[in-house]
Amino acid sequence: MEATAVLQQTFGYRKFRPGQEEVINHVLTGDNTLAIMPTGGGKSLCYQIPALMLPGLTLVVSPLISLMKDQVDAANELGISAAFINSSLSFPGMLDVLREAQAGRLKLLYVAPERFDAPDFMDALQKIKISLIAVDEAHCISQWGHDFRPSYLSLSEVLANLAQHPPVVALTATATPQVARDICQRLAIPEANEIKTGFGRQNLAFSVIKDQSGDDYLLRYLKANPEQSGIIYCSTRKEVERVGALLTRRKLANTIYHGGLNETQRRQHQEDFVYDRVPIMVATNAFGMGIDKSNVRFVIHDQVPGSLEAYYQEAGRAGRDGLPSEAILLYSPQDVLIQHFFIDQSELSDQLKQVEYRKLQEMTAYANTQSCLQQFIQRYFGETAEPCGRCSNCLDDRETVEITVDVQKVLSCVKRMDERYGKGLIAQVLTGARSQRVLESHFNELSTYGLLSSRSQKEVSQLIDYLTASGFLLPSAGQYPTLTVTATGVEVLKGQRKVYRKVDRVVKVNQQIMVADEGLFAKLRALRRELAESEHVPPFVIFSDKTLIAMSEMKPNTDAEFLTVKGVGENKMAKYGEKFMQAIADYEAETNSVEA
Repeated sequence: MEATAVLQQTFGYRKFRPGQEEVINHVLTGDNTLAIMPTGGGKSLCYQIPALMLPGLTLVVSPLISLMKDQVDAANELGISAAFINSSLSFPGMLDVLREAQAGRLKLLYVAPERFDAPDFMDALQKIKISLIAVDEAHCISQWGHDFRPSYLSLSEVLANLAQHPPVVALTATATPQVARDICQRLAIPEANEIKTGFGRQNLAFSVIKDQSGDDYLLRYLKANPEQSGIIYCSTRKEVERVGALLTRRKLANTIYHGGLNETQRRQHQEDFVYDRVPIMVATNAFGMGIDKSNVRFVIHDQVPGSLEAYYQEAGRAGRDGLPSEAILLYSPQDVLIQHFFIDQSELSDQLKQVEYRKLQEMTAYANTQSCLQQFIQRYFGETAEPCGRCSNCLDDRETVEITVDVQKVLSCVKRMDERYGKGLIAQVLTGARSQRVLESHFNELSTYGLLSSRSQKEVSQLIDYLTASGFLLPSAGQYPTLTVTATGVEVLKGQRKVYRKVDRVVKVNQQIMVADEGLFAKLRALRRELAESEHVPPFVIFSDKTLIAMSEMKPNTDAEFLTVKGVGENKMAKYGEKFMQAIADYEAETNSVEA
């Protein structure tokens, strides 16, 4: 059977997404391959389809223990025999799974990388016919990645020790060129077998909100978008608790997730969110790597994350189903200090700390750029791109004002301070502060002292951030970056270039998803929720919102019509087709009787 036929019959799609077929063809010919695709790009199909076509077992290495059950449930719903082995299983339970695999009754087996440290497990693998190994979240293998896991480092040795030497497919949504090279080197993947489909997300609108109360914006946004499912990320447990309590006081249903909760609480709160019982999750980054919930309409970062890789992966959990969704960053310079503290207190080597400081600088530049946000992210990952036309900067219709004179004052001050100091002290000098350090260094005697005394230090600091993001100032690496004037900045000082900036932003709420028949869509969602609860699986495992929207538009009433709905394969047709078509027929009858 060809891959396209498996795609249609099992998964209910007529054509592949970009890159999928190319990856699958490499895998089927036995090539080690790296697939770099954005979240929601369909990475799992790149190993699930080969798993159905190859004779033995596909072993999926994943750090996502909390997600494995959902992945296995989703595969079983599609008629794919799948199981997992992780710390949640008892020893007898693990033996049962291994016996199933040895008997050839499994096509997919999900395992955590730590499992390979157990000699008994490695011995058991030698007795299983393994046709493919899929390494999910492959960026975890690289020390230069944002989510490095030491347990991943042993994978190359593990793979070499397997008697069958099956091909390897590595998959990730976030890999800079340096991280991609590291993955390929460690997993023996030829450079020619790197398939990258691009980091652009056509359905995702990025926004940065600053210079206003984050709480006020958050409350206005949630009230303007009721019942939509979303994640609010915070940097600390304390902030998670505070934001969760704030929403509860305002009668906004939510649940929280962080490392301070016990395992039972975390599991219950995650299920409440994933099963659509509660629409809003407030969490630290302990929640959600690879979270498979498809109908997350927004991801809001209440505080600045430590890197663009982390931000892009977390933001990418919005809109996995391809429907319009939002990724919003509530930026405050104070939050950057929290990330500085995390780096300072980490056990990283000095070299890796310097890398993390540089990543944090890039995150700050993203928050302060006035160019396209999607384009900024794509450039960070080594990709050229046109402006997206969807982000808050592309849609920004604010008035542009010339700020050349103020910029010259800032750049001149940096020069007169010998380009040896950071943003905070420069802002103090420009605003005429009489701090001990300013006076002791005699900076109050500089000609640039107090040139921007009509502005607050916060405003001047934001201007400096803007000039850094725009390439007029260059920060050094390290914990306390100093600023130097770039060649472009020198042109401004000499009067050869003018600088413009937009005035303060007025915040707008997100766009709404268009549904042909809201009443029928609601009825189908209710049926999906009822079936999900009875089968103890998340609703999106049964059908995604996108599939329900297509049903409400097409209103199929025969098996053949139902199979034409995108996302309906033969197994789900046999299992759910009659129930959903009956719900559609009942709704049509009710609507017609009311109209009559």
